[in-house]
Amino acid sequence: MRYNKDQKAKSRTEILSAASRRFRSDGIAASGIAGIMEDAAKTNGAFYAHFASKEDLVSAVLDDALEKQKEDLAHANGHAELMRALNNYLSPAHRDHAGDGCPSAALLPEISRQPQNTRKLYEVHLEQILESLGKRMGGGSSGMATAAAVFSMAVGALQLARAVPSDELSTMILKSAVQAAEQLIISETDKQAG
Repeated sequence: MRYNKDQKAKSRTEILSAASRRFRSDGIAASGIAGIMEDAAKTNGAFYAHFASKEDLVSAVLDDALEKQKEDLAHANGHAELMRALNNYLSPAHRDHAGDGCPSAALLPEISRQPQNTRKLYEVHLEQILESLGKRMGGGSSGMATAAAVFSMAVGALQLARAVPSDELSTMILKSAVQAAEQLIISETDKQAG
């Protein structure tokens, strides 16, 4: 039976969504094609109608997830909205739901072990995220450097908060990172204004 283009696109989206959740919650290496296809309610054979390999799937998942993250960040204009986005990012809800969260925080160690083309794809998206955030922090190379520091701090803090079993320490890590990031943002916007 042949599927029309809409059905094929829907099937691909379902596989991407299942793989994205599985990769972020369990890791890329621990996620097999069979489990992903089961999550997507598809047969294993259907995988190859959409992806050439698991590496192809990893790249497609990263591309999709990072595009969505850029779209979400595009709405964070001004200090109050940046802080709202940062507070949402560094929240217990985000910490506790890695499968639906930031691909960077969930996958960085594994991304660094991916083939060069996947790492380059990640780099392109990361630069776009940092440029976008940098413009909101005053622009120029200084704004982008501050954006890199804030993003790095947020991703690292989320990873640390997920790693420790103590809710008290985990929450302190998240709150401390929000406060430190806000100081960096304020310092950068004050520098740009003055």
